[in-house]
Amino acid sequence: MSIKFRLILMNFLQFFIWGSWLITIGAYWFQNKHWSGSQFGAIFSTMGLASLCMPSILGMIADRWINAEKLYGMLHIGGAAVLFMVPMVDNPHTMFWVMLLNMACYMPTIALAITVAYNALKGSGKDIIKVYPPIRVWGTVGFIAALWVVSLLHLETTSGQFYVASGASLLLGLYAFTLPKCPPKMERKSSDSLGETLGFTSFALFKNSKMAVFFIFAMLLGASLQLTNAYGDTFLHDFAKVDAYKDLIPVKYPAIIMSISQISETLFILAIPFFLKNFGIKTVMFTSMMAWALRFGLFAYGDPGSGLWMIVLSCIVYGMAFDFFNISGSLFVETQSDPKIRASAQGLFMMMTNGVGAVLGSSISGIVIEKFYTSPIDHSKNWHGIWLAFALYSLIVAVLFFFLFKHKHQPASEQGPPPLPI
Repeated sequence: MSIKFRLILMNFLQFFIWGSWLITIGAYWFQNKHWSGSQFGAIFSTMGLASLCMPSILGMIADRWINAEKLYGMLHIGGAAVLFMVPMVDNPHTMFWVMLLNMACYMPTIALAITVAYNALKGSGKDIIKVYPPIRVWGTVGFIAALWVVSLLHLETTSGQFYVASGASLLLGLYAFTLPKCPPKMERKSSDSLGETLGFTSFALFKNSKMAVFFIFAMLLGASLQLTNAYGDTFLHDFAKVDAYKDLIPVKYPAIIMSISQISETLFILAIPFFLKNFGIKTVMFTSMMAWALRFGLFAYGDPGSGLWMIVLSCIVYGMAFDFFNISGSLFVETQSDPKIRASAQGLFMMMTNGVGAVLGSSISGIVIEKFYTSPIDHSKNWHGIWLAFALYSLIVAVLFFFLFKHKHQPASEQGPPPLPI
């Protein structure tokens, strides 16, 4: 079995697990359990809370003590056990702690999967900027497959989605131990400082002003990603309350409509090598930010009827918004970091996006929506206003990034034999 195929299978299962419940947990929460919206915001924040420290800590452990692929496998096996317990939870308070434990197991695996893949590809002499995106695209295929399985089996509002995720997580956990070895590369020395011993070396990247600005805007973009994950599926489900829309396919099968976003991802991932090598990270990231603004703006004016084309177009735009930020960002961090802190650096990127950014995005948006866009009478939401507010936020972030991030790109045609800087 080739290295590429082994990494393809790893990525497929990695995101199949997430896709089994991430988009549909809102439907399970509101349609099945009938728990409150404020409590749901707390549940969704577990992703960000876990990402505040777990990716960095586990990245440090992989850099210093344990093979990344073995740590990766152990985390997925632990995650499988936790996901299996989710359907047994009968109150929102316990659900918070169970989902936090689940996220503590899952979120570090995203960065570890990248570390394992980059190490294997470099070890076989391949150019990661060219070879990795077509491999990573299968992660998106896995996410789409999970959405379709859950939706077509009518598991969107049931606990069955967590059993699907648990089974996939156990399978990947066992498979991980067969992946190419990714041993620690950082040697411990008696002269190491406390920070080096604890694995905080990757934070030295903040001393570089360019990297500091990059990580700050990664955090701000992480908030945008959290907004679309938390409210996209629930937005479509809300149309079931409107007689004119309740029997339409987009309302009956919203997860399938939302999966267009992931289908779009598969196309934009393949375009990343071309855009990075010819336009550079600044242009790619700026394009991503503008795409987020367009994504939310289209949602603001779309509906499942005559405005369905805007929702579909928004889902297509999502592919550019997500890939040009997440995938390109991880490649940029890889090229700017010392190989000895490869896992820690990816963990830091994950912490800023899915940790700090996600926590701020979920908490602040929840407060804003509750205070300004929720009816005190029937608790209905003003989705038009919500999406316009999100679009304005993304637009402001894009403008600030354009002027504050200083990075001179060297086009591919002007570069010599060394690895291409992005």
